[in-house]
Amino acid sequence: MKLHGYFRSSASYRVRIALNLKGLWCEHLPHHLRKGEQHAPAYLAINPQGLVPALEDDVGSILTQSLAIIEWLDETHPEPPLLPKDPLQRAKVRAFADVLACDTHPVQNLKVLARLRELGLPEDKVTAWAGWANREGLAACEKLIANEPGPFCFGAAPTIADLCLVPQLGNARRFGVDVNAFPRLLKAEAAAQAMPAFANAAPDKQADAE
Repeated sequence: MKLHGYFRSSASYRVRIALNLKGLWCEHLPHHLRKGEQHAPAYLAINPQGLVPALEDDVGSILTQSLAIIEWLDETHPEPPLLPKDPLQRAKVRAFADVLACDTHPVQNLKVLARLRELGLPEDKVTAWAGWANREGLAACEKLIANEPGPFCFGAAPTIADLCLVPQLGNARRFGVDVNAFPRLLKAEAAAQAMPAFANAAPDKQADAE
């Protein structure tokens, strides 16, 4: 398999964790987002959105969108499972992941922040916007798992929720958010980061890290 990504991309980070948890080898093909390499015609032929990640399987099929990729990996390589068997818990895990992957990360990502700069917002306002987006999403997630057993977001093993949480907390710190306001999330993060699958997927461990 081939994973098109970028070391600092939260969405790529999620997929790297999933691959590591599943014990799957993958060739990593970086596309430097700040240099606009994701807009190159050759890459747009792979992913018309010009976003990362994109995953090519062993027969050349291409998948995009991190959560779709992760669920495909979970269905084709079911151990260890990344979603609970219980339908209600599965829905709760997916809802938590969607808060971060669909409602938080997209409004503070590079594409949106670049557009805010184009519209004339000063850099301090752009950073403040990103911090606000992170605080809003993480505050909701803190409440969503307040009564869930740990140490991970939903119990004794990582799920898709944890795959989304760890990269998002990294983003929040980059934008100056005081993450100490989210003790339950930090508990889950600590459990995750103690696992090599998470630690080895971190941005600073990637070959294209700056």
